[in-house]
Amino acid sequence: MNYNTCFHLLLGLFIPCSVVCLAMTARNLNSDQFVLLEFKDCIADPQNVLANNWSASTSVCNWIGVSCGIIHKRVIALNLTSMNLRGTIPPHLGNLSFLLSLDLSSNNLSGHLPKELGKLHRLRIIQLSYNRLNGEIPAWLGNLQRVQRLEMGNNIFTGTIPQALVNMSNLEILNLQFNQLSGQVPYSIFKISALKIVSLFSNSLSGSLPNDMCQHLAKLEGLYLSRNELSGNIPSSMGKCNNLQILALSYNQFTGIIPRSIGNLTRLEKLYLGLNNLEGQIPTPIFNISSLKTIFLSNNSLSSSLPNGLCYHCPMLEGLLLEHNELSGNIPSSMGECYQLQILNLAANKFSGLIPKSIFNSTMLQGIYLNDNSLEGNLPPITNAPKLENLLLWRNKLSGNIPNSISNVSMLKELDLSDNLFSGPIPTLGNLRYLECLHIQNNNLIAGSAIDHDWTFLSSLANCKHLKRIILSGNPLSGVLPTYIGNLSNSLRYFMASNCEIIGNIPMEIGNLSSMLDLELDYNKLSGFIPKSIRGLRKLQGLDLSSNKLEGPISESLCDLESLYKLFLGLNKLHGSIPSCLGNIYSLGYLYLNSNKLSSAIPSTLWNLKDILEIDLSSNHLINSYAIDVGNLRSLGKLNLSRNLLMGDILSTFGGLQTLVTLDLSNNKLYGQSPNHLVV
Repeated sequence: MNYNTCFHLLLGLFIPCSVVCLAMTARNLNSDQFVLLEFKDCIADPQNVLANNWSASTSVCNWIGVSCGIIHKRVIALNLTSMNLRGTIPPHLGNLSFLLSLDLSSNNLSGHLPKELGKLHRLRIIQLSYNRLNGEIPAWLGNLQRVQRLEMGNNIFTGTIPQALVNMSNLEILNLQFNQLSGQVPYSIFKISALKIVSLFSNSLSGSLPNDMCQHLAKLEGLYLSRNELSGNIPSSMGKCNNLQILALSYNQFTGIIPRSIGNLTRLEKLYLGLNNLEGQIPTPIFNISSLKTIFLSNNSLSSSLPNGLCYHCPMLEGLLLEHNELSGNIPSSMGECYQLQILNLAANKFSGLIPKSIFNSTMLQGIYLNDNSLEGNLPPITNAPKLENLLLWRNKLSGNIPNSISNVSMLKELDLSDNLFSGPIPTLGNLRYLECLHIQNNNLIAGSAIDHDWTFLSSLANCKHLKRIILSGNPLSGVLPTYIGNLSNSLRYFMASNCEIIGNIPMEIGNLSSMLDLELDYNKLSGFIPKSIRGLRKLQGLDLSSNKLEGPISESLCDLESLYKLFLGLNKLHGSIPSCLGNIYSLGYLYLNSNKLSSAIPSTLWNLKDILEIDLSSNHLINSYAIDVGNLRSLGKLNLSRNLLMGDILSTFGGLQTLVTLDLSNNKLYGQSPNHLVV
């Protein structure tokens, strides 16, 4: 047989085989196309991404979100993330038998997972997070033994985590966070040696963790179990998870001590154990982990002090959050050497001694929270804190002047120095352009010098256009409330200067503060009339001018404050009648006009305030030419009309006030019997 004869014989055999293979490939590809067209028909596609691209006239391998294998041209990956797809996942997807990766995350898919997906034995990746999928997590997932990533977080899955997941022996990432799962975490999960990430964050999982959980998890890098209902001790073997970088167990019910073995996690970057019931000392080896960036142990019952070399051994530290514990001793003087530190929160502990000067040399610091301790001495000069936004030092024993250098902290948003022993003048703070909250109440501060009491600091605050709160109460500021109070930011919502020895009139310019919600000037020595301009505070919910020397009639301009909830004008020298239009402020919950010189009749309109909680008109010269008809006051808990000139019988409507706890009608000329359930 010559060469040409052999060639034609082989060619005759090859061509039929090739035709058969090509026909099979085309048929299989058409099968995948049919599956995906069925998928498209079952899913709502508001953005028409699939409708405009998936067409039977083009190859399925060219469709958006579809990838095919190089050799067999079968669909191996389906990536339809973030397309706003809606509806349920159709069972047809279970026929994509060559599928390696399924990503339908960040859509609006709902319903249960179809059991047909359990036939996709080649699957390596399942990403279904950020949908509205519900029902139980199916046990058939355990049959997909090649899956490396199972991500179904941020859905509405309920029930327990199935034991069958232990069969997914190649699983590296298990993400079921932000669901509604309950019951115990199956101990068998912690025997999947390939696991690198376990995220069960924010469910309702309960029970304890196995003490040997790290025995098989040499590759584990992230353990996220925060915001559950887990209890018991933190496993003492935790230190055997040698590759662990993130350990998040916060917001649970763990008890006992922090295992010393955690100090062996030399790659640990973030440690979250806050909001549990842990006690005992913080193991010193934890502060020797040089890779640590965040230590969050807040809201436990931990005791001990902080090591002096903390910053030397933790040079990468960005967040140290230890508030609400029982820690004591001095704040380490080397704290300023944590050059990457952004958040320092040691609030609500038992720290004492001085605030280290070096803290304010940490150029990365954004928040310093040392409030509610026993710190003393002066506040050090703030020389270099260009990123500091929050400085909270309230409820300590700090003394001396507030340093002028505080005005150099140009990014400061919140300054709270209240409940200390600071003295001297309040510095000008006009350079703090981003300041939102200024709390310096309950100190011994003065406005300006001890001679002129000039409120210069308040004038400078006009430069702070983001101001929302100014609280000055409980300082001997003295002086007159200046007219330039009206120049303060339109964003100001709270101004409180109670018990500040302020004299003079309330300036009419106060009406410019149109966003004000709460104005408190009680327990001062203010005199003159309540300015009519106060009607400009249209959003005001609380007004307290009690315990002053205010005179004149109650201005009807108060009736324009339609959102007013608390009105306290007691203990002044106001006279005349009670404006009847106060009865039109239906939002009123508290009305105190006691201890003034008010006369004439109690307006009948007051008894229309059906949601009011407390009324005190005592110690005036009021009469009752109208009936005291309180039957509509369904929420009233306290009524004090004592020490007036009321006469006549107590009407039966008092007996219908089921919420009334305190009633005082004494020192009037009333008769009749008060209801038995009332305290008179």
